[in-house]
Amino acid sequence: MRIVVAEDLFLLREGLVRLLKARGFEIAAATDSAPGLLAALLEFRPDLAIVDIRLPPTHTDDGLRAALSARQQIPGLPILLLSQYVEQIYARELLADQAGGVGYLLKDRVFSDGQFVDVIRTVAGGGTVMDPEVVTKLFGRSGRSEPLSRLTDRERQVLELMAEGRSNSAVAHRLFISEKAVSKHSTSIFTKLDLAPSDDDNRRVLAVLAYLMAVPRDGGTPPGTR
Repeated sequence: MRIVVAEDLFLLREGLVRLLKARGFEIAAATDSAPGLLAALLEFRPDLAIVDIRLPPTHTDDGLRAALSARQQIPGLPILLLSQYVEQIYARELLADQAGGVGYLLKDRVFSDGQFVDVIRTVAGGGTVMDPEVVTKLFGRSGRSEPLSRLTDRERQVLELMAEGRSNSAVAHRLFISEKAVSKHSTSIFTKLDLAPSDDDNRRVLAVLAYLMAVPRDGGTPPGTR
């Protein structure tokens, strides 16, 4: 898998490159600016771009704008945003095309290289992974918990792990059940949350949104912090 990395902090950029190479990924380019990112994406057309939102020249949302521009020219280009911030307007635009291949992680909530690699493979494969904190800030909370009351304890466990950005295989491993069982639980979750049949990735995102909007976030351990 070929990856383009865009991060303006030297130590973090080099650390990402070393980590990815150690896990068997090919680095097509590593850049420290938005213009460099756009040029690299259009030249190399990688399997995934890992992008810091706030890149030079303005250190605002240049990285995100470059990613959006590249995705318009290369439809479905997988983009994994890795940032300290949640940029609402453009992030919504990135998610709005429903093409999948989108990830959004907060830097201080990536807790292991294994978790990070799982997210990379999911996004590169066309999936969608969003940190629960990102979802909450992007979409808000309705405070309604009633739909979740329809779920069994096992289905709630599966949905909570989905909200942590885990793949079906990772959920299966965590719960000591088969991937087929996870798939069945997922289908049941979608049905009970009144999510109409559509692309599974889109329903998965909507199910996670429903979970995050319904679960209280004052006190206790928020989803995705394990």
